[in-house]
This record gives sequence, structure tokens and C-alpha cells, in this order.
Amino acid sequence: MSITTVNTTPFPGQRPGTSGLRKKVAVFQQAGYLENFVQSVFDTLGDCGGKTLVLGGDGRFHNRVAVQTILRMAAAHGFARVLVGQGGILSTPAVSCVIRKHGALGGIVLSASHNPGGPDGDFGIKYNIANGGPAPENVTEAIFQRTATIAHYRISDAADIDLNRLGPSRIEQTEVTVIDPVADYAELMERLFDFDAIRQLFAGGFRMCFDGMHAVSGPYAKAIIEGQLGAPAGTVINAVPLEDFGGHHPDPNPVNAAQLIEIMAADNAPDFGAASDGDGDRNMILGRKFDVTPSDSLAVLAAHATLAPGYRAGLKGIARSMPTSRAADRVAEALGIPCFETPTGWKFFGNLLDAGKATLCGEESYGTGSDHIREKDGLWAVLFWLNLLAVTGKSVEQLVSEHWKRFGRNYYSRHDYEAVETEAANELMASLRIKLATLKGQDLGHHVVALADDFDYTDPVDGAVASRQGIRIVMTNGSRVVFRLSGTGTEGATLRVYLERYEPDPAFHQLPTQQALYPLALIAEQVAGIADWTGRAHPTVTT
Repeated sequence: MSITTVNTTPFPGQRPGTSGLRKKVAVFQQAGYLENFVQSVFDTLGDCGGKTLVLGGDGRFHNRVAVQTILRMAAAHGFARVLVGQGGILSTPAVSCVIRKHGALGGIVLSASHNPGGPDGDFGIKYNIANGGPAPENVTEAIFQRTATIAHYRISDAADIDLNRLGPSRIEQTEVTVIDPVADYAELMERLFDFDAIRQLFAGGFRMCFDGMHAVSGPYAKAIIEGQLGAPAGTVINAVPLEDFGGHHPDPNPVNAAQLIEIMAADNAPDFGAASDGDGDRNMILGRKFDVTPSDSLAVLAAHATLAPGYRAGLKGIARSMPTSRAADRVAEALGIPCFETPTGWKFFGNLLDAGKATLCGEESYGTGSDHIREKDGLWAVLFWLNLLAVTGKSVEQLVSEHWKRFGRNYYSRHDYEAVETEAANELMASLRIKLATLKGQDLGHHVVALADDFDYTDPVDGAVASRQGIRIVMTNGSRVVFRLSGTGTEGATLRVYLERYEPDPAFHQLPTQQALYPLALIAEQVAGIADWTGRAHPTVTT
């Protein structure tokens, strides 16, 4: 074995987005492309000697090849130890868990989350810092700046290690330990939730369907739900991670989790349904013939948090992304705790969690989590719901309906216009920004505008400012229309339009969601001219 310094030139556009660098697989397969980015990460970190690195991904196509490359580069940069998941697999929440438990310098996550996989699909890489969370913007910006000037990278010429065999091996002076990807994470979950109560629930005939979507959470769900909690074999479907996710889109929403939706809508449906995404950090919650929005899920968990052992001391605060519905705000008010509104991106929750200002966090994009790690956590949310169902003896629908009766219902939906021509999407947002100053006080279809702005955020912990995080149009009755361009896709731009209507009267809690929000959808089109800018008469996906 020997360490080689390889001359290279920068690749344009290696700026990490909301959740790292995401591109098509073919882009990452270019000679030196991955190496340049990883070298830029290590250069930004500085001296890595004697430190521990965590490494793993969601098992998508190119994952194993990338893992071997990064192991050889880590060895060339003097890491004392690298902990890598068996088969190169670690869910994103498990990476955060392992970093925190083993005191690692940080970790590299190989995933494009809910984006499609396979040779023609997407690939991604991001760096998580020592608290287990995604690198903050000052770090990702430093990495990007380094990618623009990089002239060489360092790598060992060692042979590939056996990723299937648990235990230590060595590359140069670095100990590479292949770990059970589930063990540390499962240990943490057992401390947080009442596993005995959940075992009794399943022993009493309770039925569940968990859709692993042929993604990374399948082995975790099999080991914990069927293994430790005693759910019947077959409770977890699509449990084996596949490089192309079985040809499906591993995004847990009513469109892409159609098989689970069909199962839960049947007359003989299980009591509880759930799904997770490509890298295991998102969740979808379903009752029998009953869907739960991610915004409502966060609010219900917050309202009942003390029923779970890990949260019996109560919550210090709640944090939600700006586009997420304000259902959690009402719970926070009732509990007498703060509710923080942040930009989209889990990294914005990190400071609040580290400072002890928030305990539960959530995003409308099916992401929920807490201060147990520094990532959103799909299976954690599912186990939290199982804990509530076991302790209360109530159904999913009962818990949500009772919540609406107490706090009111926040009707909520997101309309995605995917793969929009980038220039058109940017011009749409620019035209909206020009209109903001004139919108306040306008009567838009019996809704009077109380606030129109482009959301800016000042971190209450370190004072960091994030600007232009989404355009908000807030009505005097509390209804909202929010416009935002997503940073998680790899083709064109995704325009996301968020609609929210608060309804305090239980007599109006059973309206179909899109019917309840139709007047706001008309306002969104009236104000933004979406059809003219995008050429789309309807959204690509409605959730």
C-alpha cells in the first residue's frame, strides 16, 4: 500500500444544497468528481490525524464504489478509525446516532434521500459534523470554495475491503471497522420508547404494515418492529434495500407509496400503516382509511410526548420549518413553551437542539425528529406513534380527531411543480418579490392579506442570518400561501406551493383537504401566474 497525490482540476457546480451535493449518477462517475469533493471536505476539516470518521449510505447504485474510494482517501488523510456500515449501508439517522455515540469528528452520508436511484438515477454526498447533524452553511460554503480551487487529491492504492464482514481491518495506518448498521440505533430507540407496551400491543392482535420501499429503513424496521417488538413476519414489506429501489421513487407520500395506501384503504386494513424514504429520515403515518399530514403528526407527538419514556420530563420547545403548518404552534402555546420557525433544512434545527431550546422538530416534507440525534428520523417517528397507540389504546384517527377538536384543524397541502425550467422558475419568484410591497391589505378572493414577505431568519443562538427562504402571503384569518424553490432535485427546478387554512370549528373538520384549500389555490395562481411561467395547468405531485 502507498499514498498517491493525484493532480486534478475543479468541476463546476459542486455547491452543496439543502442536503449536500446531489447530481445524476453519471456525474459522480466522472473520474475525479467524487474525489475532488471529498478532498475539499477533508481540506476544510484540517488535521484529521487521530480522529474517527463515520461512513455509510442508503445502498443506492454507486454506493459501494463510493464507499471504497472514501475509505482509501480517509486513510490517506490520517484518520485513526473509520466506522462503516455493513454492506456500506447506514441510514442517515443511524449515521447521526453513531457519530454521537462514538465521539466521531463527523460522518459522510452517501444518499440522495427520496430521489430515484439506479444507473440513470441520482446520487448524493453530505458531511455531518461532530454533533451528528448536517454541516452548517459556513462549513458547506467553505467546502464549495475549496472545490473551486482544488489542484490535487490524496488517496491510498490499497485494495477494496470486504464490506460484508463485520469487524476491523486496516488501510495504511487507519483501522476500518465494519459495524452492524442497526445495533447502536436500536439501542437508542429502546431507551426512548416503551418497548414492553408496544410488545403487548402486537401480542394482543394489533396489525401494522410498514413499507420499507426497498430502501435503507427496511433492515432497521425488520430488526426492531418484527425482531424486538414481536410484530408478525411480513409486517414490514419491501424490506430489502435495492440499488434502484425496485424501480420506484422512495418518497413516502400518497403518490409514491401507492401500495401502502391501497393496503390501508382496504376494508380489512391493518390498524396502522407507515413508510420511510431512501435514506430512512422521513416518515408517512396512516391509520385505517385515514392519512396523517406531517404537520399534524408533529403536533400530535408534541401534545402527547410525555407518554414516551424518553420525553417524560416534557419538552423544552418545538421547532418547525417555515412552510410547515402552524398546528405545532398551537400545541406549544398550550404547553407554555416556544415554537421556533426556521428555514427549510434540518441543519437549521441543530443550534436550537444543541442549545436546549427545542426538543421536537419537524418539516412538512415528511420529516420529524428530536434531540436524540441531529437528523430527522423516520423510524423514530413510527415508534413514537406505536408508543402512543399502545399507551392510549386509541386508533390513529381517534388521536388526530381529538387533537383537532382541542386545537382546531390546520388544513394543509403542498403542490409540487417538478422539473420546471430553471430560468422560468427564478423569474416567477423574482416577479413575486416585486409584488410583495403591494400585496398587504389587498382583498384576494375574500381573504385579506395581513403580511407578504420573503422570509428571513436570524438564528437565536449564534445570530447567523439566512435570507430569501421563501415567499409568505399570510391572511388576516391565519390562512397562508407560501412559495419556495426546492434545492433537493437534480433536474431543473421544483416550485413548491404550500397552502394552509386554519379551521377552529369541529363542524368543518371533515371537508376533503383539496376542497377546503381550493380558494387558496386560486389565490396562488392569481398572484404568481404559475401556469404562465411554468406551462403547467396542474402540479406534478400534490401531498
